[in-house]
Amino acid sequence: MAVVKINANIDRTFERMNDAIENLTLRESFMAPRPTVADRLQAGKAMRAQVPRASHGKFTKAAGRPDPVAILEEQNATRVQKLVPVRFARMLASPFAFLRGSAAVMAADLSTTPVTGMGVGACGDMHVSNFGVFASAERNLIFAINDFDEVHPGPWEWDLKRLASSAAVAVRFMGGDRAAAEEAAQAIVRSYRKRMRRYADMGFLQIWYDKIDERSVLETLSPRARRGAERLMDKARSKGHVSVLEKLTEQVDGEHRIIEEIPLIVRETHTAAGMPANEALDIMLQSYIQSLPVDRRLLLSRYRIVDSARKVVGVGSVGTGCWVILLQGIDSDDPLFLQVKQAQRSVIAPYVDQQLRFENQGRRVVVGQRLAQGSPDIFLGWGEGDGKDFYVRQLADMKGSVKFNESDTSSIDGFVEYCALCGWALALAHAKSGDPAMIAGYCGNSEALDDAIGKFAMAYARQTDEDYDTLDKARRSGRIKVATQDVVK
Repeated sequence: MAVVKINANIDRTFERMNDAIENLTLRESFMAPRPTVADRLQAGKAMRAQVPRASHGKFTKAAGRPDPVAILEEQNATRVQKLVPVRFARMLASPFAFLRGSAAVMAADLSTTPVTGMGVGACGDMHVSNFGVFASAERNLIFAINDFDEVHPGPWEWDLKRLASSAAVAVRFMGGDRAAAEEAAQAIVRSYRKRMRRYADMGFLQIWYDKIDERSVLETLSPRARRGAERLMDKARSKGHVSVLEKLTEQVDGEHRIIEEIPLIVRETHTAAGMPANEALDIMLQSYIQSLPVDRRLLLSRYRIVDSARKVVGVGSVGTGCWVILLQGIDSDDPLFLQVKQAQRSVIAPYVDQQLRFENQGRRVVVGQRLAQGSPDIFLGWGEGDGKDFYVRQLADMKGSVKFNESDTSSIDGFVEYCALCGWALALAHAKSGDPAMIAGYCGNSEALDDAIGKFAMAYARQTDEDYDTLDKARRSGRIKVATQDVVK
């Protein structure tokens, strides 16, 4: 298995981070000179001689490519076994759903593709459904990446290629033709490239505080797409803990209780290891609260736990531990919902030499999210319990995301505009964690990279179709068990 070496000659983000983790300080002197923007742009441009931009346009299956079903089965070995059929059912809903749930398959494929070696905090599971709006700590709506389960130091190209490929697969799911699929993929790369060039000239604090707020989103869209975005944002503003309380709970003996919906929402009495669920939850929360700043600890301590349940979420995450906790403040009209989600090793970790020295995988997720978003959930933290690592966040807080409908060709033009927003959000995340000037220098001002990764996306869309068919063949042969469709949501 080839391991990609991350180039740290100029940008030492992850060396500095590991220094801070281990020593609570930075070994590098603050007096040491830093390369200029012009130097970093030129260094990035010079990398084209070693890794031509056109080389990103190729995807060919590596000799001895692992069986994609075997990769998924290996992941399932550490998951709740009775939920594995639900995972497969969700992945078999469409090739787009398959791509969403097969980040580990694509990570193996991406590890064989050309890279410059410039490292960022790579999302690791970048696709068009992993973006949305959410509330910043200041209660403003922000558009950004919303899933960091697989975040890890890695090449910026891997995120960009996976995101572009997902756009191509999504357009085909929506009924679009090859030209529309390639246009959507190229829109992502073009937006990423142009935004990265702007970030190259911005100061470090400017980048840190930069965000894609509601006004920025609406200003970039056509009138028709803007109307859809306004509806999405209005709906997101209406979401909160009170609305979730009405949706997920019922009154029992005067108190709210989470409604069970077996096997998707289940009130467990014991963990898989046999520990009483309430005891395991208390241990985990005691660990989690130590990860919060003192002011957040004080705020959380005012709430009491009312109920909890295991909840199936997403596509790729199905089978990993995930719980919803209902807490109550001054009365029943003051709820707080926390989501506790198991964190495992990132799917891209085996393929890069640069490793973060975290003992807890939940901490990796939290640090990656804080580094990329800049305006994270105020209750974002990590903990451990029952032999597993977790991270914690609010279940609902003015969150909203775009839905893609099968055979909905009328929405493709708006989807292409949405893809440009996704490219922008990815560029911002990478600029916060990597070196925007070096990346911008490599990407350049022409459409060379857009065209190349557009071709890659179309090739990988075909590979996704093949892998989807392979999984469906495994279903037909009885190799895998698949849940009935009534549990696929």
